[in-house]
Amino acid sequence: MANARPEVIVVMGVSGSGKTTVGERVAELLGWEYADADAFHPPANIEKMAAGHPLNDADRLPWLRAIAGWISDHLDSGTPGVVSCSALKRRYRELLAGGRPEVRVAYLEGERDLIASRMRERRGHFFQAEMLDSQFRDLEPPAPDENALYVPITGTPDETAELIVKGFDLS
Repeated sequence: MANARPEVIVVMGVSGSGKTTVGERVAELLGWEYADADAFHPPANIEKMAAGHPLNDADRLPWLRAIAGWISDHLDSGTPGVVSCSALKRRYRELLAGGRPEVRVAYLEGERDLIASRMRERRGHFFQAEMLDSQFRDLEPPAPDENALYVPITGTPDETAELIVKGFDLS
């Protein structure tokens, strides 16, 4: 069932790719619950990123487990949901999806320069634009066997959200 209808969509990409905005719009279009992965970070992670230091795998593990718990709760209760999460590495996506075909990934794909320009315009976010290079270094785009939906971020957030809904045949 590689193309199972998603019950939880993980909107992934590097910081500044529009995960939160697009994820919220997808949830609105579908009438599904939404969660932003940033809300699952322990305070120490936020402090570390705000100080300009990238997270390592040990920092990310409790955060990813908390998001995976949210996904499991939604699947167990039959409540569809959308969660935005960087999910930069394959092993992170595997932890989140847990081999469940009803968890699908939408990868927000964009050029570094476009994302950097968007990040420079952001205000009030703990992630510093200077850390974008570390995100691209860590990024392992989904492989074909992950059955992720690649979505370009060149359009508006509404257009990108619509591509996700149509791409997963949910419209």
